[in-house]
Amino acid sequence: MSIAKKYLKTKDVCKVTFTVPAEEAKKVAVVGDFNNWKANKASTLKKLKNGSFKGTFELPKESTYEFKYIIDGNYVNESEADRYQWNDFAGSENAVLVV
Repeated sequence: MSIAKKYLKTKDVCKVTFTVPAEEAKKVAVVGDFNNWKANKASTLKKLKNGSFKGTFELPKESTYEFKYIIDGNYVNESEADRYQWNDFAGSENAVLVV
């Protein structure tokens, strides 16, 4: 798994690209504070020919977001997150993205 951040000079946003290697998976989505934890068409990552899933989101700069991936219905943390934050509601840690 990986996260790539590209800061735009002309906008107050950062283009964040999420890449998840999951050849056997049928569906991967990224959910978090930035999309109200909703798995929908906008949060679904596109499956590439090499078997990984990829998607890019524009997120406001100077913000922090908790998130997780949903891989075929299972919540999974990003191994390369900026840090992790305990979530009492879920009873587990969430990945944290700082942009």
